[in-house]
Amino acid sequence: MFMFKKMSSMNFPYSQFLLIPAISLILLLVFLYYTPFNGNHDNPVSDLSFSYNSLKIRPSSSAVNELLSTSTYKSSSRHNTSRIKKKSSLDRIEDDLAQARAAIRKAIRSRSYVSNKEETFIPRGNVYRNHYAFHQSHIEMMKRFKIWTYREGDLPLVHYGPMRGLYGIEGQFIDEMEDKQNPFRARRPDEAHAFFLPFSVANVINYVYKPILSMSDYSRERLQRFAGDYISVVADRYRYWNRSGGADHFMASCHDWGPDISSANRELFKNFIRVLCNANTSEGFRPEIDVSMADVYLTRGKLGPPRLGLDPSNRTILAFFAGGAHGFIRELLLEHWKDKDADVQVHEYLPKGQHYTQLMGKSKFCLCPSGFEVASPRIVESIYAGCVPVIIKDDYWLPFSDVLNWSKFSIQIPVKKIKDIKTILQAIPNQKYMKLQKRVVKVTRHFELHRPAKPFDVIHMILHSVWLRRLNLKLE
Repeated sequence: MFMFKKMSSMNFPYSQFLLIPAISLILLLVFLYYTPFNGNHDNPVSDLSFSYNSLKIRPSSSAVNELLSTSTYKSSSRHNTSRIKKKSSLDRIEDDLAQARAAIRKAIRSRSYVSNKEETFIPRGNVYRNHYAFHQSHIEMMKRFKIWTYREGDLPLVHYGPMRGLYGIEGQFIDEMEDKQNPFRARRPDEAHAFFLPFSVANVINYVYKPILSMSDYSRERLQRFAGDYISVVADRYRYWNRSGGADHFMASCHDWGPDISSANRELFKNFIRVLCNANTSEGFRPEIDVSMADVYLTRGKLGPPRLGLDPSNRTILAFFAGGAHGFIRELLLEHWKDKDADVQVHEYLPKGQHYTQLMGKSKFCLCPSGFEVASPRIVESIYAGCVPVIIKDDYWLPFSDVLNWSKFSIQIPVKKIKDIKTILQAIPNQKYMKLQKRVVKVTRHFELHRPAKPFDVIHMILHSVWLRRLNLKLE
């Protein structure tokens, strides 16, 4: 006992001495773990203002056009914990997103990209808001992004949509998300960055809204009740909707009624990402949360319009439009220009023997007015024909505007200047037209539909828009 006491009394001062560097080392490790230089603990890809409830959420709508600008990717780190704990699946997902944000910021600073494979396409040029950011963001999406498609629900309302016609892109997108070979498909919900609700608004209307016997049968109540019930099922069965308030969940619809799913219960859908063709900001489309989807008309057996565009030097028609008097903008267009001018060819019905797509291919500019709703496949048809789109719409949020600079490959004419269309288009110098047309050809790949989807095609552009919104969301 004496020896034990003696040794203890002798060793105690040395134990204190050894304890000091040990404590210092621990403090250093903690500092390095939480320092802002550690990319694994970064904030969302934004230095913009955020609204807070139980989660950190999205940037303000005024800054959505700069989602891919240099300033968007600046950040500052804030940490309220002083202890290291075992990471949850959500922690791992957020760390993964932080690494993606850091890679995008680095690409902006270095004006280059980093990829672990050979890149077959490198986006460059002023058709992109920031091509360095977009390219690296797409690389990170391909490498990391995982989506859980909920399996609840039955055909034909869920897991299936129209594969051709006016709403064909809706069904094609749902089918791509359901494909077991889809590289974005999560194996388990706890590894997913985002969650897809695979119901088809077009099919709900086609099957549930039959028969239509009176005007009251057009009430959106049945559609809204269906969407609300589906969310209730997945929110009750899984923890993910309630964890984020729906902010990492999305649906896709090209039907005119798509935006109406949320109008009866705005609180339920306030964070929910709606991927919509009918992207009308005056009717509740929120650019900072929702996604504008390109409207692609699909005929049987085809994945897009035919390509009959002539060389720019052989295009003899200044401007072209053919279509019904659907909505006041088209009525105004037809009133001023219907069958009145050889240069600005506007028809309600095509003359016998004329071919719609061939006429687009012979035209320098293709007029794209709103119909009953803002969305129309006419913009994509113009792009496929190598015809510069002339957008005549109010309150339309153009597809993929986070990435694409539409002013570089299209012309926008306010509705109030419809009577001046010819003067405006004739005033565009030929050199400028040639640049616009060349850029139209350049962006065509982003509106092409492939099955399975290919990098940078229209499905990947839709997914990239969702990916951007997930990057700008940080769950606590």
